[in-house]
Order: sequence, then C-alpha cells, then structure tokens
Amino acid sequence: MTVAQPLAAAEIEFSKFWDFSATADLLSRDFVQQSLLAIALLGLLGGILGPLIVARQMSFAVHGVSELSVTGAAAALLLGISVNVGGVIGAVIAAGVFGFLGNRARERDSVIGVVMAFGLGLAVLFLALYGSARTGFAMLTGQVVSVGTGGLTAIAITTVVVLVGMAIIYRPLLFASLDPRLAAASGVPIRTLSVVFAVLMGLACAQGVQIIGALLVMSLMITPAAAAARLTANPTTVLIVSVIFAELAAIGGLILSLAPGLPVSVFVTTISFVIYVVCRWAGHRRQFVTR
Repeated sequence: MTVAQPLAAAEIEFSKFWDFSATADLLSRDFVQQSLLAIALLGLLGGILGPLIVARQMSFAVHGVSELSVTGAAAALLLGISVNVGGVIGAVIAAGVFGFLGNRARERDSVIGVVMAFGLGLAVLFLALYGSARTGFAMLTGQVVSVGTGGLTAIAITTVVVLVGMAIIYRPLLFASLDPRLAAASGVPIRTLSVVFAVLMGLACAQGVQIIGALLVMSLMITPAAAAARLTANPTTVLIVSVIFAELAAIGGLILSLAPGLPVSVFVTTISFVIYVVCRWAGHRRQFVTR
C-alpha cells in the first residue's frame, strides 16, 4: 500500500464529517437513540460527580476504579456471568477500598497505585484464561453503539442511585471536601462520606467503562469539572457548568462520530479538551484583568 492510498482514504473519511443526511439517518435508528440517551446519562453523572472529584483530588482514583472495573468484567467473562455486573462489582469494591484506606490525600495515591497494579495483573490473568485479548481491548475503548436495552437500563438505574445518593450526602460532603479539619471538628463523618462517595463514583465509572472505555472515563468525570472550576469558585455554579460541559462533550462527541464512523471516544475527549483549554485561557485572562 502506498502513502497516497491512506491519504486518499483519510480525505474520504474527512468529507463524511459534513454528510448531515447520513447523520440524520443514523439518528433515526433505535440503536443510535439508545446510545445517545446512554451517553447523555453518563455525561450527567460525570458533570455531577466531577466537581467533588476535583475538589477532593481524586482524579487518579477515577482512573484506578475504571481500570479495576475491567478486572471485574474480565472475571465475569471467565465465570460466564454478565460483564456489566462484573464491572460494577469490580468498580465498587475498588472504590470502597480507595475510600476507606485512602481517606487522606497523602495516602490516596499510593493506595490506589498498589491496588490498581494488583487488580490489572488479575485482569490480564482472567483474559488470558478466557482466551480473548480482543475483548479486553473493547473494555478499554468502550462500545457505545452496542449499548442495547440492557445497558441503557443499567446506566439509567445507576443514574437514579447516584443522584439520590448525592442529594443525601452533597452538603456535608462538600463541607468535608472544602475544609476537612473543620468538618471533622464539627462531627461530620468524614470517613463514611468518603466511602459512600467513592462507591457512587465507582458505580458511575463502571457504566462509563461500558460506554466509552476505561481509558477515557476521565474525559467526562474530570475534564468538564476542571474546566468549570477555571471559570468560577461558586460550588453551585461549578456544578451546573460542569453538567453543561459534560453533556456538550458526550452528546456532541457521539453525533460527530456518526457520519464518519469513527470511535466516539475520539470526539468526546477532543471536545472535553478544547473546552478545558478555552476555560483555562478565560480564567487566566480574567485574573489578569482583575489585577
């Protein structure tokens, strides 16, 4: 194959970006509508959890939980049970361990590193015994277009659980995140809140792994919230803007990927990154003007 052939193919793929009729046709398909709703729910979860993940410096924990969700899914494959259930169990166990053992920021990274290394080793073992490395790659990159009714139901249930849980713990958790010493002195159960929040985060990450893959969950769980935090310090405003940014990246990424037939994760991560860069620039400019 000559160099000209890949370049010509790339030009053809690029031209499909502007094929709005193909995009409209695909949006009318049931499986695309299911995927669109699923990724919108994932964006909602990321937008809501993200600000507290950023405030509590748990970005590495998101990565660790997502990777260990793959371990649970790989074990489920080997045992012949639901991959989604296995992924959720793996993520929740990992999140609970991180929340309990890594309550203090200075301990958290080392705990996550130790547990994640062991868990990924187990994932490699399970996939080797199962006999399909290709399945493991699919877990890392996600399969949003094949989410199906079962997957959509799972993320819908997860969304309800996470929203209810966050409604209950949000105020004391925000207090503990912004001023942990004062919160502890006021009798706030910091360790319990840490574990509960970690479990809710684990549930969301497990569903994210099924949709956009373990390697890219951070693009919705962290980047929109980090971008929103560059624009304002008001927690309520950060929460609202984070949700908006996450939905723009999630829904926009899926729609842009339809006509060219490219992986949705490429567009989700790109949109998230562009939003972050713009917000970072705007934040720097605002600080410069106010000086």
